[in-house]
Amino acid sequence: MIMRNSFRFHVLALAGLVSFHNAATAQSAIPILPADTPQEIIRKAANCTPSLRQFRWQQLELTAFFHFGINTFTDREWGDGKEDLSQFNPSKLDARQWVRVAREAGIRQVILTAKHHDGFCLWPSKYTDHTIAHTPYKDGHGDIVREVADACHAQGMGFGVYLSPWDRNSPAYGDSAKYNALFMNMLTELLTNYGKVDEVWFDGANGEGPKGKKQVYAFQAWYHLIRKLQPQAVIAVMGPDVRWVGTESGVGRLTEWSVLPVNASQQENIAAGSQKDATFAPLGDLMKEDLGSRDQLLKAKGLIWYPAETDVSIRPGWFYHAAEDDKVKSPETLMDIYFSSVGRNSRQLLLNIPPDKDGLISDADIRSLQGWKKYRDATFGTNLAKGAVIHCANGTKGKAMLDGQLHTWWTTRGTDTTATIELSLAGQKTFDVLLLQENICIGQRVEKFVVECPEGDGWKTIAEGTTIGYKRLLKFPPVTTCRLRLRIFSSRLNPTIAELGLYKLTP
Repeated sequence: MIMRNSFRFHVLALAGLVSFHNAATAQSAIPILPADTPQEIIRKAANCTPSLRQFRWQQLELTAFFHFGINTFTDREWGDGKEDLSQFNPSKLDARQWVRVAREAGIRQVILTAKHHDGFCLWPSKYTDHTIAHTPYKDGHGDIVREVADACHAQGMGFGVYLSPWDRNSPAYGDSAKYNALFMNMLTELLTNYGKVDEVWFDGANGEGPKGKKQVYAFQAWYHLIRKLQPQAVIAVMGPDVRWVGTESGVGRLTEWSVLPVNASQQENIAAGSQKDATFAPLGDLMKEDLGSRDQLLKAKGLIWYPAETDVSIRPGWFYHAAEDDKVKSPETLMDIYFSSVGRNSRQLLLNIPPDKDGLISDADIRSLQGWKKYRDATFGTNLAKGAVIHCANGTKGKAMLDGQLHTWWTTRGTDTTATIELSLAGQKTFDVLLLQENICIGQRVEKFVVECPEGDGWKTIAEGTTIGYKRLLKFPPVTTCRLRLRIFSSRLNPTIAELGLYKLTP
């Protein structure tokens, strides 16, 4: 698949374009000055927040990936760019069905593989002959990018495009200047001819060009073009807004920080003003387990909000293969993936749902998606913490944790970074899931917490964690109780809790 070799071939010393909030105290990029103390660095990290485009992206939670192209018809995962395009003819293609299936599964945005590594374009690009215009589909008059974009816009879904930097068909690949100009032209077509684009998705796969030539990608130029033509679009995952979590299993880190250390190439650009673009290189290996701990932050010259995305396919492969119809992930497996991605502050799960040779989402995939949606609805439909009486000796606005609103939040008084929050539930409740959400517009702050219920004359731990961020979901053996307490042991400045939920898994 597209990501497996992305970071093998391309160094993750990304340069990013990072936006600022209008509020003077809320920034997605913050410089660290030579005179800053460790305490001042942690204070700055606590006040680092998402840009407006990042915040919109993070609230989506679920995005569908549609891997579709010539590989669908050759039964391959990676094409070589030499395919016979006469094979491409999805006779029943219905992009409205693709988008409807995703929407009915609770997914709010889709990304289409407009061009994969084989170089085959799902739109009639003027800059190559290796396109849908040279296939039997609609007698060469088809444009699947347009069909998917129109379906998204008609159904109120976000629309994104994946454009592979690697191109195994283009003779220009390996001639860096020539190919980068070609790529810019293709990107311009996608960003100007299909209405609003909400996300542009790159990977870092970088194979050899003709005669062993090495292609150097002009990422910075591509970023600037996107910001110019579709300024609201999030750029992922070889991009400045979103990073790859580092696995295609659907499993994120147990400790996932959205605030990461960077080396700022020009620190003065960081503080230039709100909604300005600055250039950064994230510090170190983005695949390691510890990315944003205090030890990591103290090595930095700057800080950025750089959230993780977790991608996984509903099938073993990323393109459709009939032999995998009985290997579609079950609703239960998808639910586990939801807990280990979105529920671990990898704030978006990118789930691949590949259309088949007819140009439709298969029945096997639809059944699994429908079952998963029912599972989520049944589990999270009722917050068993509703109606609880909340007590915290050093806290304020306790009711905000149960009002269903992310823009209201509980926090501590003064400068307290620890707290004990006790809930007296509205009667005996049985639950096995805890949901916690911070108000990330204030910052990501909580570093360690436990949840306890009464046992004898004391309390026993039923769940514990480190980071919370946009969302943390923890499963544990079912508990029946009328009392509960959340203890926050460590936080970067005053902790915030925007939402607290108790749920019972209900397949």
